[in-house]
Amino acid sequence: MSKNTPRNYNDLSSLPSSAIIRLPDVLRLFPVSKSRWWDGVRKGEYPKPVKLSVRSRGWRIGDILALTEQND
Repeated sequence: MSKNTPRNYNDLSSLPSSAIIRLPDVLRLFPVSKSRWWDGVRKGEYPKPVKLSVRSRGWRIGDILALTEQND
């Protein structure tokens, strides 16, 4: 889990919408399999990641929260 990600996933309002979270945290908020997630990203159903380094990706928390609200 990212250092700045609160352990209580119900209180994400304390983070700015531009905060970056990694895939394990994304999948806790939007529970699908890892392969389904990447398939959805490829198809444009889910937000594209932000490149953090050569082998590291993350997602803006605002994009993920919008996705969860859209699918409620």
